[in-house]
Amino acid sequence: MILPPQTRSRQQAADVLVIGAGAAGLMCARVAGQRGRRVTVLERANKPGKKILMSGGGRCNFTNLDVQPEHFLSRNPHFCKSALSRYTQWDFISLVSEHGIAWHEKADGQLFCDHSSKDILNMLLQEIEAVGVQLRLRTEVTAVSRKEEGWVVQTDQGIWVAESLVIATGGPSIPTLGATDWGMRWGESMGHELVTYRASLVPYTAHPEDRAGWAPLSGVSLPATLSVSARDWTGDVLFTHRGLSGPVALQISNYWQPGETVFINWWPHGDLLAQWHSARQQQGRQTLVNWLGQDLPRRVADWLAGDLGQLRLADLDGEQVTRLRTRVHAYAFQPAGTEGYRTAEVTLGGLSTDDISSRTMASGLHSGLYFIGEVLDVTGHLGGYNFQWAWSSGQAAGEVV
Repeated sequence: MILPPQTRSRQQAADVLVIGAGAAGLMCARVAGQRGRRVTVLERANKPGKKILMSGGGRCNFTNLDVQPEHFLSRNPHFCKSALSRYTQWDFISLVSEHGIAWHEKADGQLFCDHSSKDILNMLLQEIEAVGVQLRLRTEVTAVSRKEEGWVVQTDQGIWVAESLVIATGGPSIPTLGATDWGMRWGESMGHELVTYRASLVPYTAHPEDRAGWAPLSGVSLPATLSVSARDWTGDVLFTHRGLSGPVALQISNYWQPGETVFINWWPHGDLLAQWHSARQQQGRQTLVNWLGQDLPRRVADWLAGDLGQLRLADLDGEQVTRLRTRVHAYAFQPAGTEGYRTAEVTLGGLSTDDISSRTMASGLHSGLYFIGEVLDVTGHLGGYNFQWAWSSGQAAGEVV
């Protein structure tokens, strides 16, 4: 039940207080409410689940068919295993199907709503309303303390006291939706280590010289393989007026560190040199740019061929082909940086899992305190994995709070 802001002087009690009405917070509230717990969710924004609504281009990539621990990053890579194994993608798919929400699979096991992300948010809101969860919007937390009577949470709309407190505030990615690092900073103030965090699943920005060369390519998308830190991904890359985006660029940003070079293979389907030798025998009179353009977008073919573009395949010498092969298969791109939290899908890093129970998400430092979702140092790959972590960690906490 969504309730209006209350008078400031009034104090309310709850069994469970959840701060944050995102994916993890709503899931936790649902499960705790099903157990008969009196649950209140506090949300500073004017609407719940804003990131759910904007995700997946408005269709919400709500999970993935291939949820495995290796699709998650954390300083403790084993931490996510318990929650993910006890509430799986199949469990959430079952819930979605119970609500009659139509969905479809895209590439690499990614599941999307057929219609709208609103279907997932409305499902969660219906679920929490059915078990009597109270949802308070436009409620800013100003102070949190632990006292004899429980957790005391002061807000600009009044004071709440609860036996259990769940921090589900996420990270600072996409601040225009109201996202902040409050939960991470507060957890640190309570003695939990804060693993260095940064924007991730985020487009790259290019240096001016690269942007100038890429200007004619803005808006062009093509398959490519990006490699950094001994990791590589193949998929679509999109040239933008500021740098590189697209699924594979976002994916590799989880592993990129400032100053590192990203190597790009613009011809991931074979060896350019071998194919050139074959084409030279059969199509020797064809120009290089026309030959490249058979497999690449024309603007990309023009850019890669450069001043060799109008030469015939038969006229290219070994040194020219070797230089072209390096440019095509191992193009060295040193990003100026990323677009930052403004467009980042997630925050990499967060509160260390060292003092958190992997089974219950409970703090090992303070009784009755829980952390779930993105606020923790658990980050999934692109493709629905971060939502599954929200569902699984929210379920884990909801079963015990």
